[in-house]
Amino acid sequence: MHAATFHQDWSVYFDKLEDTVKERVVKKIRKIIEYPQKRHLGGRANYFVDEVGQYRILYMVFDEKKEVRFYFVGNHKDYERWYKQFF
Repeated sequence: MHAATFHQDWSVYFDKLEDTVKERVVKKIRKIIEYPQKRHLGGRANYFVDEVGQYRILYMVFDEKKEVRFYFVGNHKDYERWYKQFF
């Protein structure tokens, strides 16, 4: 199992979510840290993306540290905006 760490901006995105969505995201994070390798974000990005209904979670896996760092969570429109600012 990997340790979960969170980027400094994570709480900005997470705090915007409704409580029921937050609960679902937390459950998904627990699954991700057990089995972190999911769908790779396109291109040369080292990010992975997972879905919780209409919401996306972006994270990176650092196997050498046994760590998963979470960067973003939000609906599909917010995901597109986040993605485009970096790629």
